[in-house]
This record gives sequence, structure tokens and C-alpha cells, in this order.
Amino acid sequence: MSHVFHRHLQHTYPVAVRGDGAYIIDQQGKRYLDASGGAAVSCLGHSDAAVIAAVQQQVSQLAYAHTSFFTTEPMEQLADFLIERAPAGMESVYFVSGGSEAVEAALKLARQYFVEIGQPQRRHLIARRQSYHGNTLGALATGGNAWRRQQFEPILMNVSHVSPCYAYREQQPGESEGDFVARLVRELEDEILRLGADQVMAFVAEPVVGATLGAVTALPGYFKGIREVCDRYGVLLILDEVMCGMGRTGSLFAAEQEGISADLITIAKGLGAGYQPIGATLVSKQIYQAIASGSGFFQHGHTYIGHATACATALAVQHQIEQRNLLPQVRQLGDSLMARLHQRFAEHPFIGDIRGRGLFQGLEIVQDRSSKAAFDPSLKVNARLKKAAMANGLMCYPMGGTVDGRIGDHILLAPPFILQDSQLDELVDKLALACDQVFAELPR
Repeated sequence: MSHVFHRHLQHTYPVAVRGDGAYIIDQQGKRYLDASGGAAVSCLGHSDAAVIAAVQQQVSQLAYAHTSFFTTEPMEQLADFLIERAPAGMESVYFVSGGSEAVEAALKLARQYFVEIGQPQRRHLIARRQSYHGNTLGALATGGNAWRRQQFEPILMNVSHVSPCYAYREQQPGESEGDFVARLVRELEDEILRLGADQVMAFVAEPVVGATLGAVTALPGYFKGIREVCDRYGVLLILDEVMCGMGRTGSLFAAEQEGISADLITIAKGLGAGYQPIGATLVSKQIYQAIASGSGFFQHGHTYIGHATACATALAVQHQIEQRNLLPQVRQLGDSLMARLHQRFAEHPFIGDIRGRGLFQGLEIVQDRSSKAAFDPSLKVNARLKKAAMANGLMCYPMGGTVDGRIGDHILLAPPFILQDSQLDELVDKLALACDQVFAELPR
């Protein structure tokens, strides 16, 4: 019996013992192609020699120094690297240990900013239905996935949720893309006015929605409209790039592709590529200066923020991505993967939508393509697909509750940036095999 409190206590996990590029190898020697980067984390695969050397070098020199006593060279250098490449207006970086912590820090920074500038009445948050922003209580409350929230609802703060830019299901028949976008932007404005134009603190959104929708991109003009509404009412825009950022969609920051910046941007996952736990919140000049010229102190903190080894590792990861020119490769591989997915699944009777950007792609599973009806959630289609894929040596990221937090299934793909073309074929072949096996055994 394992004494580990595993994620699922009724599941037996294979023992991972080694990484080899895009593969993880278990104790029995079986190889699994990592088509999801774990959870969109392992962008450089599992055996990058330069990153491993950076970890070893930093540990041998200085593993950790508490940030209430010291700054460190790796932390300063990583902050410089990120701000030099960040969207316009970003001034500083607050380092944490992961994505949920980054979102919590962003929420607290937003609140403290308004306290510092004399607008303490601003307390409301607005996010989107079917979003995911993390599992700590503040991040979970901000997220709009009903299933993840349900049992914790009594201890969550109140957050308003508006519609996502989820054209496959939310765009109405006969509604143009422009009209759909305008309707969503107007919905946000209406919600701000309902709560009180001077009462809303921030709007939180993923540029590309990951875990809970499966790589849903916004339609053109959506985020520009959202940015304009936020500016009109003095509402901060928090972009959650924990999953979709750090090159995953083909640019270092996903916001670049929307033609906007933000007031706060959260990153993690691909920042350290899994070689160390690390996340960060990027802070605009406006927010930084308000706190610096006010109390001068952010009332927040964790033991491992700015961890020297984690920062040195993340800097090595980002240098590898830049020096090896991997972002153009992400776009190229993404196009190739999308083409293969369409070739294999475009006419598949149980695949309703294929979507995404860069190496961040998703397939929505339906029982009927014409009506977009989802499978009964009691069938646990997503769990079956994960099990079948693992049996075939493929790691992918199937999830349920796609439609409303209860019904609907999708598969998220977020493979390493270092894939070879032949591995794209392996990925799609193994995914198709898993789908065939699962759909064949479902009741008709």
C-alpha cells in the first residue's frame, strides 16, 4: 500500500523513472509520448541537458535564500529577461511557486492597488464561465467551472461570471462573428454597471482557455473590446497565461497575438518547464508605482517565492527556447499537428470541433455532430480516453464538463516544443487508436 495521498485514491499509477526527450519511461520500461506536456508544462521535454546543468550549478552555489533577507542574481536576471520581452507597460515580476499562487498574488495586488490609490470600495471580480484559474480558494472562486467549484462553494468568495468567447457553442445561429464579439463585450459592460461602475476591481480571463474548455481561442477583436471596456470603467485586466503562455501558443506571451497588454499577467507551467516549480505575476508600471509610492509593501508572501534554484532553472529554460529559436517551431509544428488532426478527425462521427493555436490544441467530443449533443457524463468518456491512451503509450489531457461544468468531453493536447515530425504522426495515430477503442465500447 502506498502512503502517498494520490490525486485519485482508487487508481494505481505506473511508476515514472526516467525522461527521454518527449517521452516518460516507467518502471517496466514502457515509453509514453507526452502529448500534453503533463498539464502543458514540459515544453522542453524531460531530459534537457542544458537545463539540468543549470539546476545542478545553482544548487552547488546557492540553493535558496529567503526573500525577506536577500535578493539573488537568478531572480533579478529572470525578472529582467521577462520584462524585456513582456507586453507593453509591464514593470516588475513577483515570483511564486506555481499557477494558483500567481493568480492569488494577482488578486491581492489588484485589491491592494485600489486601497493604495484611495478606491477601497472596489472589491468585485468578474471572470468567465468555464474558466479555470487554479485550485486555491481565491483562484477557485475566480474560475467558472461548476464541477470544480461545487463542493467548495460555501467557502468561496462571490465572483461574477460572464459568457466565454466559445463560438462553437455560444455563437447563436445567424449571428456573425462581429455581432457575437460585440454581444460578449456588451455583457461585460452590463455586468460592471450592474455591480457598480466604481465597485469593480478586475476582470480575469485566459487568452486561450485551457483545462476546462480545451484550447478555445477568442474571436478577432474580442480582447481589444474587453480592454476598452476595462479602461472605460477603471477596471484592471488580469490575463491568466499560466497554461497558454510562455510560448505555448507560438509567442512568448499569448496576449501578443491579441494585440493588447494587461495590468497583471500570470504565468507558470512552461516558465520552468517542469524542471523546477515556479510561477510569476507580471505587474504593470501603474500598479507597481502606486504601491511603491504608497505603503511600499505588498502584504503577501510565501516561503519559496523567488527561489534561487527555480529562478535559475526557469532562466535556463527560457534561454533554450530563445537560443534554439523554438517559438517559430511551435507555430510550424502547431500547423502540422492541426493539419493532421483535421485529416484524421474532421469527419469523425464523435469529434465535433478541432481548435487551438500553436502547440495548444483541443478536440471536443460529441455524441452527435449535427446537434452537438454531448455524451452522458455517467459514461466518463474522458476518463476512458485517458486510460486507453496511456495503455497505448500516449499521455494526453482529456477532461469532462466542457459544456457547462457537468456535461461534455474534450481532449487537450500540449506537447513539448521539441517534437519531431514523425512524433506528430505517432501522436495522432495513438490518439486515433485510443478513440476507436473507446467509442467502439460505448453503448449505442
